Amino acid sequence: MGSSGQQVSWKLADHPTLPKGKTLALIVLDGWGEYKPDEYNCIHVAQTPTMDSLKQGAPEKWRLIRAHGKAVGLPTEDDMGNSEVGHNALGAGRIFAQGAKLVDIALASGKIYEGEGFKYISECFEKGTLHLIGLLSDGGVHSRLDQLQLLLKGASERGAKRIRVHILTDGRDVLDGSSVGFVETLESDLAKLRENGVDARIASGGGRMYVTMDRYENDWDVVKRGWDAQVRGEAPHKFANAVEAVKKLRENANDQYLPPFVIVDENEKAVGPIEDGDAVVTFNFRADRMVMLAKALEHQDFDKFDRIKVPKIRYAGMLQYDGELKLPGHYLVSPPEIDRTSGEYLVHNGVRTFACSETVKFGHVTFFWNGNRSGYFNPEMEEYAEIPSDVGITFNVQPKMKALEIGEKARDAILSRKFDQVRVNIPNGDMVGHTGDIQATVVACKAADEAVKMIIDAIEQVGGIYVVTADHGNAEDMVKRNKSGQPLYDKSGKLQILTSHTCAYCNRRSRIGSRR
Repeated sequence: MGSSGQQVSWKLADHPTLPKGKTLALIVLDGWGEYKPDEYNCIHVAQTPTMDSLKQGAPEKWRLIRAHGKAVGLPTEDDMGNSEVGHNALGAGRIFAQGAKLVDIALASGKIYEGEGFKYISECFEKGTLHLIGLLSDGGVHSRLDQLQLLLKGASERGAKRIRVHILTDGRDVLDGSSVGFVETLESDLAKLRENGVDARIASGGGRMYVTMDRYENDWDVVKRGWDAQVRGEAPHKFANAVEAVKKLRENANDQYLPPFVIVDENEKAVGPIEDGDAVVTFNFRADRMVMLAKALEHQDFDKFDRIKVPKIRYAGMLQYDGELKLPGHYLVSPPEIDRTSGEYLVHNGVRTFACSETVKFGHVTFFWNGNRSGYFNPEMEEYAEIPSDVGITFNVQPKMKALEIGEKARDAILSRKFDQVRVNIPNGDMVGHTGDIQATVVACKAADEAVKMIIDAIEQVGGIYVVTADHGNAEDMVKRNKSGQPLYDKSGKLQILTSHTCAYCNRRSRIGSRR
């Protein structure tokens, strides 16, 4: 039986050209796309002799693949790729309708309001407050503003009398500075709800990388900052309205790293802490940066930080973020059912696998790779290695990250001859690219290239096979451009830095290593 319950033949056919019995190294260069070679293409500027050499294998051993839009299950061709959908597609070898599209369908049809999840939270509408927590952005990677707008409208039409929105500013999947416009738009929407008798306000906020949206348990302090603001109504910064808050806090931080704030009334009292009898919805459709908050909201035995206040609430996610952990237990839209992943096939065929990355991307080559499933398919056939990421810094401060350590782990796994497949994610191009620091991203790409060489050298020692690919682009284009491809500048003449993923093509390179 497959993970979804249907009868499955797990037999793997022989590859038409590649020989059996060879160790395979599968290297995912996160955020490594293709774009024109100019000074803002950090991959082009960086010293990357290994990747440059592999590129000479075109067209037989090097080619471009699409990593955005419908090619990876996203709604439109304008939707940029991201790590979740990229690793889902790589791990399954098939395309599935992804969370964003599923939410769009549920909202358009109205089925989102007919499901168990919405009925569960709506029982709080008469006496309690509906709290919506998530990323305020139209980036389409973790959330979308238009989906939040429809959810606000639909909930208010179905009995929600008091609504509080806890915003997380982006500046990562969209331009830094765009937070002000998003907040102004949301404030306008909430004002219209108030005109119709709904008590609707923004209650708290903060930047996504500093408040709430940590992942893979890298830094629980990030989640605690959000908890204190959202649940306890406590934060180091207090403002009368969110537009003022974001404008003021942006004087010393970019959108991603805004410190936590709460909105207070004329008596300096927080306008929207989560209380007993309230309903909470996390409206991000992507899982990885909501799982930690979901655990804090739902687990009775939670011990990662002192929550101090644990209100009795009804909580639902936009989707279920972890199917194996059944987290959260209630959700508005059923997540994509990704079955028959490569990991399942490999363990059924006795193929031993090793997966490795550092904390910030570890779940990409395990959780996302395995179809949004935690844990092992068969711990006797699989081994996962997580290298702790640096915490408390932005990655442009340490742009090499743990690339060489990942390379060393993969090299040792290959040379041990214990594993048939060794897969890794090298995060540098994406994580440093997101900071918008061009010089640091150049250093990051060089470090990633060095890690690739280390792994390929090991594969060639054992006469194995390597495949180098990417999940989406990022480091290949670090500036916003006009339609003719020229960099854009703001009114003061400052270059507009691009911190988001791109819709560029990614590479796939494969080669049979020579025995030495």
